[in-house]
Amino acid sequence: MPELPEVETICNGIRPHIQNKIIDDVVVRESQLRWKIPDDFPSSIIGLKIDNVTRRGKYCLLTTTSGSIILHLGMSGSLRIVNSDTVITSHDHVDFIFADNTILRFNDPRKFGAVLWGEGDVYNHRLLKTLGPEPLTTDFDGEYLYQRATKRRKAIKSFIMDGHIVVGVGNIYASESLFNAGIHPERAAGNVSLTEYQTLALTIKTVLQQAIEQGGTTLKDFVNEQGKPGYFSQSLQVYGRNGQQCYQCKTPIEKITLAQRASYFCPQCQN
Repeated sequence: MPELPEVETICNGIRPHIQNKIIDDVVVRESQLRWKIPDDFPSSIIGLKIDNVTRRGKYCLLTTTSGSIILHLGMSGSLRIVNSDTVITSHDHVDFIFADNTILRFNDPRKFGAVLWGEGDVYNHRLLKTLGPEPLTTDFDGEYLYQRATKRRKAIKSFIMDGHIVVGVGNIYASESLFNAGIHPERAAGNVSLTEYQTLALTIKTVLQQAIEQGGTTLKDFVNEQGKPGYFSQSLQVYGRNGQQCYQCKTPIEKITLAQRASYFCPQCQN
């Protein structure tokens, strides 16, 4: 699933191609995604100008003066800038066509993504209004995590992946951040000290920022707006390295399942 760095990479990539441009047409080839695209969706947005392209959590937001187009890539979706000559494939479900013939194409093989329209303040939309703080802002720090974790028995990895606690820390980056902070993924969130949370908050910020700078992580499906992969996978310390030696201590990396998600860690470096 595209996580925060991948969505940030895509938003940054498509912004210069569509910002300040007017939506001339919308082609919906498949409306049955995670939530059905309403029949009146095209008519609601045709003629609107894209004022900005931003991100909230794992959602890409195309803002206009009337509201925002809310895009989620699901498990394996992508947004690409194409032209009218680009061949349409079986999973190219929605085209946003601009007056200069630029096309923003939404592709989603598994149909777990979403294309929605929200009028007014997008941050009051039901999908966004209960989300936690952005991890790369000053609202997110070790003190915040420590206060939210008080008396919680939930595993620390599941805790930092909870979008109501903090947005965008998906499976890959949670594993990497916990390794860098030296915290075992199964530890109860309430048993992590303030000092450890301060370290963890900093490592989350660092890992996410490094991933953004490298264009995200491609393990299987992710591509950016030009169809190119991300390169942070070459920097992974533990994720996907089950049985391989830890780069720091040479102990074999182990894999467990937490909340139905694969979790990787070093039993020597993390406690």
